[in-house]
Amino acid sequence: MTQIEGTEAAVQSVQYWPLGVYLLAVLAVVGGMLGMSYVLGQRNPNRSREEPYESGIKTTGTARVRLSVSFYLVATFFVVFDLESVFVFAWSIAVRELGWMAYGQMMVFLGVVALSLVYLWSQGALDANPKVGGDK
Repeated sequence: MTQIEGTEAAVQSVQYWPLGVYLLAVLAVVGGMLGMSYVLGQRNPNRSREEPYESGIKTTGTARVRLSVSFYLVATFFVVFDLESVFVFAWSIAVRELGWMAYGQMMVFLGVVALSLVYLWSQGALDANPKVGGDK
């Protein structure tokens, strides 16, 4: 074994010891917090502590409420168009470096998004109270 090979092995072992120390410190802190909460925590269960508590409002009825499909559609549309706004924001930050080609691509992207919004609107997917039966 030459001196260079020994130095490389020493450098590799030196690079990983801070990660090991960090891992041990994290495990010690997490274990300490869990252990102290178990030792110092109060244990007096009663019926009122086991009931769900939501923003100071007492619960009434069951949690199994049937929601309209339009609620889920609006939530899905929000996620899709929110993600689109993230793309536009990222593009707007780097627009000068990206050039005209990226500008054209973004305009195509925004056109497709606008067309999809028009299509959803024309199909009545964005109506809060769609008409049942009959004409639209």
